[in-house]
Amino acid sequence: MTPITNSKSTDGTPVNSLNGMRAWLLRTPLVLPSLAFAAILLCWESGTRLFNVPPYILPAPTRILTGYDAIDTMRWIEHVWATLRVALIGYAVAIAISLPIAVGLAKSRFMSRAIYPLLVVIQSVPVVAVAPIIIVVLGTDDAPRVVITFMISFFPLVVSMTTGLMATPPELIELSRSLRAPVHREITQIRLPYAVPYIFSGLKISITLAVIGSVVAEFVAAEKGIGYFIQFSTSMFKLPQAWAGLVVLISMSLMLFQIVNQTQRIFFPWSLPKERR
Repeated sequence: MTPITNSKSTDGTPVNSLNGMRAWLLRTPLVLPSLAFAAILLCWESGTRLFNVPPYILPAPTRILTGYDAIDTMRWIEHVWATLRVALIGYAVAIAISLPIAVGLAKSRFMSRAIYPLLVVIQSVPVVAVAPIIIVVLGTDDAPRVVITFMISFFPLVVSMTTGLMATPPELIELSRSLRAPVHREITQIRLPYAVPYIFSGLKISITLAVIGSVVAEFVAAEKGIGYFIQFSTSMFKLPQAWAGLVVLISMSLMLFQIVNQTQRIFFPWSLPKERR
């Protein structure tokens, strides 16, 4: 009887070779996304050249690279830092406010019924619509942009933290109460460890939303930032510059997401699924 490892695939490639290649691709997670991204860029470049698409409608990737030469390096750094600063401050404020609210929602049924509907109402308000009002009330410095960033990024944190805190097994809560454990020990030593996977899920979502909030605020009123740069470039029909700014913005979001992801891997590896540790 022929072993399965010596069998052939439909194209003649040994099955064990296919399995080995598949295992190698799974062990190196950056290979498949890189190949897919390279294929998209190749199709994009070929399509714009084949159909002769004007650059003011859709510039080719090689034309986008020329957009980085439009302004000097220091100006790029100023724009990136302006967006990054507001995103991080708004993100930090969202974390600081979301955690106590989540603890209150998980501990008190009265607070949950009183406050949670208000949070849903606030989240349902289009931030883009109220952003001009916030700018008028708070001025044109960083404060209104931080508030807008906070409004966009805090709701997923509240939901994920509350869900995690309420996911603690009830028997552990009853055991801690039978032992007369203080409330702060119940939260820090029982509820929070169970909530860590949920919290990091919210943190990963909110960090990308914080960047979006910072850009939305820059669309309304700003003199620096990637959002301001993209808006200014499109108003002047400099599409390669606008796409260059968009690439920088995407890179910033990916970098911040990976920082949160690596923080979980380094400090809380036990909270990850077994196949991802």
